[in-house]
Amino acid sequence: MIHEYLPTQAELAYTFAGRDPVGEIKPGQVWQIWTEDCFNGAVTSVDTLPTAVCQFPFLNPVTGPFHVDAAEPGDILAVHFAAMRPARDWGVSSTFPHFGALTSTHATATLQPALEERVWLYHLDPDAEVVNYQARNSDFTLAMPMAPMLGTVGVAPAGSEVRSTITAGAHGGNMDTPELRAGTTLYLPVAVPGALLGLGDGHARQGHGEASGVAVETAMHTTLAVDVIKNTPLATPRLESRTAIMSVGLARPLEDAYRIAHHDLVMWVTELTGLDTLDAYQLVAQAGQASIGNVCDPNYCVVAKLPKPCLPNRDVYGAVHKGLEDLTARALSEGT
Repeated sequence: MIHEYLPTQAELAYTFAGRDPVGEIKPGQVWQIWTEDCFNGAVTSVDTLPTAVCQFPFLNPVTGPFHVDAAEPGDILAVHFAAMRPARDWGVSSTFPHFGALTSTHATATLQPALEERVWLYHLDPDAEVVNYQARNSDFTLAMPMAPMLGTVGVAPAGSEVRSTITAGAHGGNMDTPELRAGTTLYLPVAVPGALLGLGDGHARQGHGEASGVAVETAMHTTLAVDVIKNTPLATPRLESRTAIMSVGLARPLEDAYRIAHHDLVMWVTELTGLDTLDAYQLVAQAGQASIGNVCDPNYCVVAKLPKPCLPNRDVYGAVHKGLEDLTARALSEGT
C-alpha cells in the first residue's frame, strides 16, 4: 500500500521546526508526497517576475513536517527516495538581481549593475524524460535529459532552533545537490522527538553548483519510505546509493564545505573498514569524488563520494538502504 499526501496551501511550511506536524510516517510505510516548487507555483510564464509575485520569507515551501514514529534525539532518520516525477508539464528558472554565483550579492556588492531579472519557461515531458530549454533572445532550443531531484529535505534542527527552508545545515535543508534523487537514501540526525521531516523544492534538473541560484523548478511527486537507526550520532547529512556512500558538507566559504564533507567521509570510512585515520584519508584522497550542490544559498554544499567497490563487503548501517529499496520496490510494483 502506498499512502498519499497532498497538502493545502495552508499546510506548506517555510521553516524546519516551529510548527505542528501535518501527519505521521511510520517505518515500513511507503508514501507518495506532493511538493510545490520554490516559487509556490506563482511564476507561470516568462512575463511573471518572481519579485512581483513572491514575498520573502514565503519562498521555498516544504511539505510537512511529518512526525516519524520511534525517532528520538540521538537517532538517525533514514529517508529513501524510490521515485520522483514532476507533477506538472512545465518548470521555470530565472536570474535575480544580487543573487547567484556570477553577480554581485547584497553581502558582497560591487560597482556593477545588478543582473536583469529574467524568467525561462521549460516544457517538461516526464514520459520521454526530457526537459526542453528555449533561449529567450534567440531561437536556440535544446532537449536535455530529465533528472528529477529535491533541493530541500530536512528535519528540525538541534538546540530548539527554527531555521528557514532557504538555509542548510546539519539538519539538512536547502542542500540543492543532484544526488538527492530517486535511488538514494538520505541520513539525517534526529534532534527532536519525531524528527519532524519536511521536503520540497523539486527540480526537473539542475547543474552542479546551481550557478544562477535557480534550477528548473517544478512541483514534484516523490515516493519514499523511512527507517530509524537507533542511538547513532551523526554530525552532518550522509547519502547512500547502490554504488556509493556520500558525506555532505554545508558551510561558507566553499573550502569549509569541502573540508566538512571530506572529514566526515574519512571518519565514515574508518568506521566501516577499521583503517586508521591516515590510511582512510589516503583512500578517500585517491578514490574519492566530489561535486558541488550549490554556491548561492546561505550555506554552500559539497558532496564527497566514495564508490562502494572501495569498500568490499562492508555493511552500511545494517543494510538499511537495501531494506528500504526492497520495501519501496514491492510497493511500487503492487501500486496504490
